[in-house]
Amino acid sequence: MKNQSLTNNIDWISIAIYIVLVLMGWLNIYSSSLSSMEGIAEKQLLFILFTIPLIFIVLYVDGKFYEKYAAIIYGIALLSLLGLFAFGKTIAGQRCWYGIGSFTLQPSEFAKAATALALAKYLSDSQINLKDFNRQIQAMAIVFLPVMLILPQPDPGSALIYAIFLIVLYREGLPAWYLWTGFSVIILFVLTLVLKPQYVILIALAVLLFVHFKSRLADRNILLSSLLFILVSGFVLSVNYVFTNVFKQHHRDRFNILLGKTVDMKGIGYNTNQSEIAIGSGGWIGKGFLEGTQTKGGFVPEQHTDYIFTTVGEEWGFVGSLIVVGLFVGLLLRVIYLAERQKTKFSRVYGYCVAAILFIHFFVNIAMVLGVFPTIGVPLPFFSYGGSGLWGFTILLFIFIKMDANKVNEW
Repeated sequence: MKNQSLTNNIDWISIAIYIVLVLMGWLNIYSSSLSSMEGIAEKQLLFILFTIPLIFIVLYVDGKFYEKYAAIIYGIALLSLLGLFAFGKTIAGQRCWYGIGSFTLQPSEFAKAATALALAKYLSDSQINLKDFNRQIQAMAIVFLPVMLILPQPDPGSALIYAIFLIVLYREGLPAWYLWTGFSVIILFVLTLVLKPQYVILIALAVLLFVHFKSRLADRNILLSSLLFILVSGFVLSVNYVFTNVFKQHHRDRFNILLGKTVDMKGIGYNTNQSEIAIGSGGWIGKGFLEGTQTKGGFVPEQHTDYIFTTVGEEWGFVGSLIVVGLFVGLLLRVIYLAERQKTKFSRVYGYCVAAILFIHFFVNIAMVLGVFPTIGVPLPFFSYGGSGLWGFTILLFIFIKMDANKVNEW
Protein backbone atom coordinates (compact mmCIF):
# COMPACT_ATOMS: atom_id res chain seq x y z
CA MET A 1 0.00 0.00 0.00
CA LYS A 2 2.70 2.48 1.02
CA ASN A 3 4.54 2.08 -2.26
CA GLN A 4 1.59 3.11 -4.36
CA SER A 5 2.09 6.33 -6.25
CA LEU A 6 0.27 9.38 -4.95
CA THR A 7 -1.17 9.94 -8.43
CA ASN A 8 -2.97 6.59 -8.23
CA ASN A 9 -4.81 7.57 -5.06
CA ILE A 10 -5.38 11.28 -5.52
CA ASP A 11 -8.92 12.53 -6.18
CA TRP A 12 -8.67 13.94 -9.68
CA ILE A 13 -12.34 14.93 -9.73
CA SER A 14 -11.79 17.52 -7.00
CA ILE A 15 -8.62 18.76 -8.70
CA ALA A 16 -10.40 19.06 -12.07
CA ILE A 17 -13.19 21.16 -10.54
CA TYR A 18 -10.60 23.29 -8.74
CA ILE A 19 -8.68 23.95 -11.97
CA VAL A 20 -11.86 24.87 -13.87
CA LEU A 21 -12.96 27.28 -11.12
CA VAL A 22 -9.55 28.97 -10.94
CA LEU A 23 -9.36 29.41 -14.73
CA MET A 24 -12.93 30.71 -14.93
CA GLY A 25 -12.14 33.07 -12.09
CA TRP A 26 -9.12 34.46 -13.92
CA LEU A 27 -11.14 35.02 -17.11
CA ASN A 28 -13.67 37.06 -15.15
CA ILE A 29 -10.95 39.02 -13.35
CA TYR A 30 -9.38 39.75 -16.75
CA SER A 31 -12.68 40.99 -18.09
CA SER A 32 -13.60 43.09 -15.05
CA SER A 33 -10.19 44.79 -14.91
CA LEU A 34 -9.61 45.29 -18.65
CA SER A 35 -11.01 48.80 -18.96
CA SER A 36 -9.78 50.54 -15.83
CA MET A 37 -7.33 48.44 -13.78
CA GLU A 38 -4.19 47.60 -15.68
CA GLY A 39 -2.01 44.89 -14.19
CA ILE A 40 -4.68 43.21 -12.06
CA ALA A 41 -5.11 40.23 -14.37
CA GLU A 42 -1.34 39.84 -14.71
CA LYS A 43 -0.90 39.84 -10.92
CA GLN A 44 -3.64 37.27 -10.52
CA LEU A 45 -1.95 35.09 -13.12
CA LEU A 46 1.25 35.25 -11.06
CA PHE A 47 -0.73 34.24 -7.99
CA ILE A 48 -2.19 31.29 -9.93
CA LEU A 49 1.23 30.20 -11.18
CA PHE A 50 2.57 30.33 -7.63
CA THR A 51 -0.15 27.88 -6.54
CA ILE A 52 1.53 25.16 -8.65
CA PRO A 53 4.64 24.75 -6.42
CA LEU A 54 2.40 25.40 -3.40
CA ILE A 55 0.20 22.44 -4.35
CA PHE A 56 3.22 20.19 -4.88
CA ILE A 57 4.57 21.13 -1.45
CA VAL A 58 1.22 20.42 0.25
CA LEU A 59 0.92 17.07 -1.54
CA TYR A 60 4.55 16.12 -0.96
CA VAL A 61 4.30 16.48 2.82
CA ASP A 62 3.12 13.31 4.53
CA GLY A 63 -0.55 13.46 5.51
CA LYS A 64 0.28 12.59 9.13
CA PHE A 65 2.32 15.80 9.38
CA TYR A 66 -0.83 17.92 9.41
CA GLU A 67 -2.29 15.91 12.28
CA LYS A 68 0.91 15.73 14.30
CA TYR A 69 1.67 19.45 14.06
CA ALA A 70 -1.90 20.81 13.96
CA ALA A 71 -1.49 22.62 17.30
CA ILE A 72 1.77 24.26 16.20
CA ILE A 73 0.27 25.35 12.88
CA TYR A 74 -2.70 26.81 14.76
CA GLY A 75 -0.38 28.64 17.18
CA ILE A 76 1.59 30.16 14.30
CA ALA A 77 -1.68 31.32 12.71
CA LEU A 78 -2.73 33.03 15.96
CA LEU A 79 0.66 34.74 16.24
CA SER A 80 0.38 35.97 12.64
CA LEU A 81 -2.99 37.53 13.46
CA LEU A 82 -1.68 39.05 16.67
CA GLY A 83 1.32 40.50 14.84
CA LEU A 84 -0.96 42.62 12.66
CA PHE A 85 -1.58 44.99 15.57
CA ALA A 86 2.10 45.89 15.60
CA PHE A 87 3.31 45.29 12.05
CA GLY A 88 0.16 45.23 9.93
CA LYS A 89 -0.52 47.48 6.97
CA THR A 90 -3.72 49.54 7.01
CA ILE A 91 -5.75 49.61 3.81
CA ALA A 92 -9.18 51.28 3.63
CA GLY A 93 -9.30 51.53 7.41
CA GLN A 94 -8.55 47.84 8.00
CA ARG A 95 -5.31 46.54 9.50
CA CYS A 96 -5.56 43.09 7.93
CA TRP A 97 -2.39 42.74 5.86
CA TYR A 98 1.36 42.44 6.04
CA GLY A 99 3.12 44.56 3.45
CA ILE A 100 5.77 42.70 1.44
CA GLY A 101 7.14 45.10 -1.15
CA SER A 102 4.30 45.87 -3.55
CA PHE A 103 2.36 42.80 -2.39
CA THR A 104 0.27 42.22 0.70
CA LEU A 105 -0.49 39.06 2.64
CA GLN A 106 -3.68 38.55 4.67
CA PRO A 107 -3.07 36.00 7.47
CA SER A 108 -6.78 35.52 8.22
CA GLU A 109 -7.11 33.65 4.90
CA PHE A 110 -4.59 31.04 6.09
CA ALA A 111 -5.91 30.94 9.66
CA LYS A 112 -9.07 29.16 8.42
CA ALA A 113 -7.12 26.06 7.42
CA ALA A 114 -5.09 26.23 10.65
CA THR A 115 -8.28 26.44 12.74
CA ALA A 116 -9.78 23.52 10.81
CA LEU A 117 -6.68 21.43 11.57
CA ALA A 118 -6.71 22.36 15.25
CA LEU A 119 -10.42 21.60 15.60
CA ALA A 120 -10.02 18.26 13.80
CA LYS A 121 -7.08 17.37 16.05
CA TYR A 122 -9.04 18.20 19.20
CA LEU A 123 -12.17 16.31 18.16
CA SER A 124 -10.18 13.26 16.98
CA ASP A 125 -9.30 12.45 20.59
CA SER A 126 -11.36 9.38 21.49
CA GLN A 127 -12.02 10.85 24.95
CA ILE A 128 -13.75 13.95 23.58
CA ASN A 129 -17.52 14.01 24.11
CA LEU A 130 -19.27 17.21 23.04
CA LYS A 131 -22.16 16.44 25.40
CA ASP A 132 -19.73 17.53 28.14
CA PHE A 133 -20.02 21.29 28.75
CA ASN A 134 -16.29 21.72 29.44
CA ARG A 135 -15.47 20.03 26.12
CA GLN A 136 -17.94 22.34 24.36
CA ILE A 137 -16.19 25.41 25.80
CA GLN A 138 -12.76 24.11 24.78
CA ALA A 139 -13.88 23.34 21.22
CA MET A 140 -15.52 26.74 20.86
CA ALA A 141 -12.40 28.44 22.22
CA ILE A 142 -10.41 26.93 19.34
CA VAL A 143 -12.93 28.42 16.89
CA PHE A 144 -13.38 31.84 18.46
CA LEU A 145 -9.80 32.70 19.45
CA PRO A 146 -9.02 33.73 15.83
CA VAL A 147 -12.33 35.64 15.74
CA MET A 148 -11.27 37.75 18.73
CA LEU A 149 -8.10 38.72 16.87
CA ILE A 150 -9.83 39.36 13.52
CA LEU A 151 -12.77 41.49 14.71
CA PRO A 152 -10.65 44.45 15.99
CA GLN A 153 -8.81 44.77 12.64
CA PRO A 154 -11.78 45.39 11.87
CA ASP A 155 -12.76 42.55 9.54
CA PRO A 156 -16.30 41.36 10.41
CA GLY A 157 -16.59 39.45 7.12
CA SER A 158 -13.67 37.14 7.89
CA ALA A 159 -14.81 36.79 11.50
CA LEU A 160 -18.32 35.74 10.41
CA ILE A 161 -16.88 32.80 8.46
CA TYR A 162 -15.80 31.08 11.67
CA ALA A 163 -19.41 30.68 12.83
CA ILE A 164 -19.77 27.89 10.26
CA PHE A 165 -17.55 25.67 12.42
CA LEU A 166 -20.57 25.27 14.72
CA ILE A 167 -22.14 23.11 11.99
CA VAL A 168 -19.07 20.84 12.11
CA LEU A 169 -19.29 20.69 15.90
CA TYR A 170 -22.97 19.78 15.61
CA ARG A 171 -22.02 17.00 13.18
CA GLU A 172 -19.64 15.68 15.85
CA GLY A 173 -22.14 15.74 18.72
CA LEU A 174 -22.68 19.35 19.84
CA PRO A 175 -26.24 19.67 21.24
CA ALA A 176 -28.71 21.05 18.69
CA TRP A 177 -29.89 23.83 20.98
CA TYR A 178 -26.72 25.79 20.20
CA LEU A 179 -27.76 26.03 16.55
CA TRP A 180 -31.39 26.76 17.38
CA THR A 181 -30.27 29.52 19.73
CA GLY A 182 -28.07 31.06 17.05
CA PHE A 183 -30.79 30.97 14.41
CA SER A 184 -33.35 32.34 16.88
CA VAL A 185 -31.10 35.27 17.81
CA ILE A 186 -30.65 36.18 14.13
CA ILE A 187 -34.39 35.92 13.42
CA LEU A 188 -35.32 37.98 16.49
CA PHE A 189 -32.71 40.61 15.62
CA VAL A 190 -33.98 41.04 12.07
CA LEU A 191 -37.67 40.99 13.10
CA THR A 192 -37.02 43.72 15.67
CA LEU A 193 -35.47 45.92 12.99
CA VAL A 194 -38.57 45.46 10.84
CA LEU A 195 -41.36 45.42 13.44
CA LYS A 196 -41.95 47.22 16.72
CA PRO A 197 -40.38 45.40 19.72
CA GLN A 198 -43.75 44.77 21.39
CA TYR A 199 -44.99 42.92 18.30
CA VAL A 200 -41.87 40.75 18.24
CA ILE A 201 -42.34 39.95 21.94
CA LEU A 202 -45.95 38.92 21.28
CA ILE A 203 -44.81 36.67 18.40
CA ALA A 204 -42.12 35.13 20.63
CA LEU A 205 -44.71 34.57 23.40
CA ALA A 206 -47.05 32.82 20.97
CA VAL A 207 -44.23 30.55 19.73
CA LEU A 208 -43.11 29.69 23.27
CA LEU A 209 -46.68 28.88 24.35
CA PHE A 210 -47.15 26.68 21.29
CA VAL A 211 -43.91 24.80 21.98
CA HIS A 212 -44.71 24.52 25.69
CA PHE A 213 -48.18 23.00 25.22
CA LYS A 214 -47.13 20.83 22.27
CA SER A 215 -44.35 19.21 24.29
CA ARG A 216 -45.06 16.10 26.27
CA LEU A 217 -46.70 16.69 29.63
CA ALA A 218 -43.69 15.28 31.47
CA ASP A 219 -41.38 17.72 29.66
CA ARG A 220 -43.34 20.84 30.54
CA ASN A 221 -41.48 23.23 32.81
CA ILE A 222 -43.32 26.49 33.40
CA LEU A 223 -40.35 28.01 35.26
CA LEU A 224 -37.96 27.29 32.39
CA SER A 225 -40.44 28.61 29.80
CA SER A 226 -40.95 31.79 31.85
CA LEU A 227 -37.20 32.34 32.19
CA LEU A 228 -36.76 31.84 28.44
CA PHE A 229 -39.50 34.40 27.73
CA ILE A 230 -37.79 36.95 30.00
CA LEU A 231 -34.47 36.40 28.22
CA VAL A 232 -36.08 36.73 24.78
CA SER A 233 -37.92 39.91 25.82
CA GLY A 234 -34.72 41.41 27.21
CA PHE A 235 -32.85 40.63 24.01
CA VAL A 236 -35.60 42.12 21.80
CA LEU A 237 -35.73 45.31 23.88
CA SER A 238 -31.93 45.70 23.58
CA VAL A 239 -31.75 45.31 19.79
CA ASN A 240 -32.51 48.93 18.88
CA TYR A 241 -30.00 50.22 21.42
CA VAL A 242 -27.28 47.88 20.12
CA PHE A 243 -28.14 48.69 16.50
CA THR A 244 -27.98 52.45 17.16
CA ASN A 245 -25.04 52.67 19.55
CA VAL A 246 -22.83 49.64 18.85
CA PHE A 247 -23.12 49.16 15.08
CA LYS A 248 -21.20 51.60 12.94
CA GLN A 249 -23.08 53.85 10.54
CA HIS A 250 -22.11 51.92 7.40
CA HIS A 251 -23.28 48.68 9.04
CA ARG A 252 -26.63 50.30 9.92
CA ASP A 253 -26.96 51.61 6.38
CA ARG A 254 -26.38 48.18 4.85
CA PHE A 255 -28.99 46.55 7.07
CA ASN A 256 -31.49 49.32 6.37
CA ILE A 257 -31.01 48.96 2.62
CA LEU A 258 -31.33 45.19 2.81
CA LEU A 259 -34.56 45.50 4.81
CA GLY A 260 -35.97 48.13 2.47
CA LYS A 261 -35.98 50.86 5.11
CA THR A 262 -33.49 53.10 3.27
CA VAL A 263 -32.93 53.62 -0.43
CA ASP A 264 -29.54 55.16 -1.20
CA MET A 265 -28.67 54.29 -4.77
CA LYS A 266 -25.81 56.80 -4.93
CA GLY A 267 -24.26 56.08 -1.55
CA ILE A 268 -23.96 52.93 0.50
CA GLY A 269 -26.38 51.01 -1.74
CA TYR A 270 -24.59 51.88 -4.98
CA ASN A 271 -22.53 48.68 -5.29
CA THR A 272 -25.45 46.35 -4.68
CA ASN A 273 -27.77 48.29 -6.99
CA GLN A 274 -25.25 48.31 -9.85
CA SER A 275 -24.50 44.63 -9.27
CA GLU A 276 -28.18 43.75 -9.56
CA ILE A 277 -28.48 45.82 -12.75
CA ALA A 278 -25.43 44.11 -14.29
CA ILE A 279 -26.59 40.59 -13.42
CA GLY A 280 -30.13 41.30 -14.61
CA SER A 281 -28.86 42.69 -17.92
CA GLY A 282 -27.11 39.39 -18.68
CA GLY A 283 -30.37 37.61 -19.43
CA TRP A 284 -30.30 33.90 -20.20
CA ILE A 285 -27.00 33.54 -22.07
CA GLY A 286 -25.19 36.79 -21.25
CA LYS A 287 -23.71 39.51 -23.42
CA GLY A 288 -20.57 37.55 -24.19
CA PHE A 289 -17.00 37.49 -22.91
CA LEU A 290 -15.57 41.05 -22.70
CA GLU A 291 -18.93 42.43 -23.91
CA GLY A 292 -20.44 43.44 -20.58
CA THR A 293 -21.35 47.13 -20.73
CA GLN A 294 -21.67 47.51 -16.96
CA THR A 295 -18.38 45.68 -16.48
CA LYS A 296 -16.49 47.63 -19.16
CA GLY A 297 -17.97 50.86 -17.85
CA GLY A 298 -16.63 50.19 -14.37
CA PHE A 299 -20.00 50.85 -12.75
CA VAL A 300 -19.49 48.28 -9.97
CA PRO A 301 -16.57 49.24 -7.68
CA GLU A 302 -14.27 46.39 -6.60
CA GLN A 303 -15.87 44.16 -9.21
CA HIS A 304 -12.71 42.05 -9.49
CA THR A 305 -12.83 41.14 -5.77
CA ASP A 306 -16.01 40.69 -3.73
CA TYR A 307 -18.33 41.45 -6.67
CA ILE A 308 -16.69 39.18 -9.25
CA PHE A 309 -19.90 37.17 -9.68
CA THR A 310 -21.40 40.31 -11.23
CA THR A 311 -19.20 39.76 -14.28
CA VAL A 312 -20.35 36.15 -14.51
CA GLY A 313 -24.00 37.20 -14.46
CA GLU A 314 -23.62 39.96 -17.06
CA GLU A 315 -21.31 38.29 -19.56
CA TRP A 316 -22.29 34.63 -19.12
CA GLY A 317 -25.94 35.10 -18.20
CA PHE A 318 -28.20 32.77 -16.23
CA VAL A 319 -26.78 29.68 -17.94
CA GLY A 320 -23.18 30.61 -17.16
CA SER A 321 -24.07 31.52 -13.58
CA LEU A 322 -25.81 28.18 -13.18
CA ILE A 323 -22.68 26.39 -14.42
CA VAL A 324 -20.51 28.25 -11.88
CA VAL A 325 -22.97 27.48 -9.06
CA GLY A 326 -23.08 23.86 -10.23
CA LEU A 327 -19.29 23.58 -10.09
CA PHE A 328 -19.21 24.90 -6.53
CA VAL A 329 -22.01 22.59 -5.45
CA GLY A 330 -20.24 19.69 -7.17
CA LEU A 331 -17.01 20.44 -5.30
CA LEU A 332 -18.85 20.72 -1.98
CA LEU A 333 -20.65 17.40 -2.51
CA ARG A 334 -17.40 15.75 -3.56
CA VAL A 335 -15.59 16.95 -0.43
CA ILE A 336 -18.46 15.73 1.79
CA TYR A 337 -18.43 12.36 0.00
CA LEU A 338 -14.67 12.03 0.52
CA ALA A 339 -15.00 13.10 4.17
CA GLU A 340 -17.53 10.33 4.82
CA ARG A 341 -15.20 7.63 3.49
CA GLN A 342 -12.17 8.64 5.58
CA LYS A 343 -10.69 6.01 7.87
CA THR A 344 -9.67 8.42 10.64
CA LYS A 345 -11.80 10.85 12.60
CA PHE A 346 -9.17 13.57 12.16
CA SER A 347 -9.35 13.57 8.36
CA ARG A 348 -13.15 13.22 8.39
CA VAL A 349 -13.62 16.24 10.66
CA TYR A 350 -11.11 18.25 8.64
CA GLY A 351 -12.99 17.34 5.43
CA TYR A 352 -16.22 18.65 6.90
CA CYS A 353 -14.42 21.84 7.93
CA VAL A 354 -13.24 22.31 4.33
CA ALA A 355 -16.78 21.84 2.98
CA ALA A 356 -18.20 24.21 5.60
CA ILE A 357 -15.70 27.00 4.89
CA LEU A 358 -16.13 26.77 1.11
CA PHE A 359 -19.92 26.71 1.49
CA ILE A 360 -20.19 29.79 3.72
CA HIS A 361 -17.92 31.80 1.41
CA PHE A 362 -19.81 30.69 -1.69
CA PHE A 363 -23.26 31.25 -0.15
CA VAL A 364 -22.60 34.62 1.51
CA ASN A 365 -20.71 36.09 -1.48
CA ILE A 366 -23.41 35.29 -4.03
CA ALA A 367 -26.20 36.31 -1.62
CA MET A 368 -24.36 39.59 -1.07
CA VAL A 369 -23.99 40.25 -4.79
CA LEU A 370 -27.69 39.49 -5.35
CA GLY A 371 -28.68 41.94 -2.62
CA VAL A 372 -30.16 39.41 -0.17
CA PHE A 373 -27.31 39.69 2.33
CA PRO A 374 -25.47 42.77 3.69
CA THR A 375 -22.18 43.70 2.04
CA ILE A 376 -19.50 42.42 4.43
CA GLY A 377 -16.50 41.72 2.21
CA VAL A 378 -16.45 37.93 1.76
CA PRO A 379 -14.55 36.74 -1.35
CA LEU A 380 -15.77 34.05 -3.74
CA PRO A 381 -13.34 31.09 -3.47
CA PHE A 382 -10.96 30.66 -6.44
CA PHE A 383 -12.73 33.55 -8.27
CA SER A 384 -12.10 36.78 -6.39
CA TYR A 385 -8.85 38.66 -7.01
CA GLY A 386 -6.10 38.25 -4.42
CA GLY A 387 -3.16 36.01 -3.69
CA SER A 388 -3.94 35.43 -0.01
CA GLY A 389 -7.46 34.22 -0.70
CA LEU A 390 -6.42 31.96 -3.58
CA TRP A 391 -3.50 30.45 -1.67
CA GLY A 392 -5.51 30.08 1.53
CA PHE A 393 -8.33 28.19 -0.22
CA THR A 394 -5.83 26.13 -2.20
CA ILE A 395 -3.96 25.04 0.93
CA LEU A 396 -7.26 24.32 2.69
CA LEU A 397 -8.50 22.07 -0.12
CA PHE A 398 -5.26 20.30 -1.02
CA ILE A 399 -4.41 19.36 2.57
CA PHE A 400 -7.65 17.38 2.51
CA ILE A 401 -6.90 15.94 -0.92
CA LYS A 402 -3.56 14.75 0.51
CA MET A 403 -5.32 13.21 3.52
CA ASP A 404 -7.74 11.41 1.22
CA ALA A 405 -4.89 10.12 -0.95
CA ASN A 406 -3.14 8.80 2.16
CA LYS A 407 -6.14 6.98 3.58
CA VAL A 408 -5.04 3.75 1.84
CA ASN A 409 -1.94 3.85 4.05
CA GLU A 410 -3.90 4.10 7.31
CA TRP A 411 -4.74 0.43 7.70
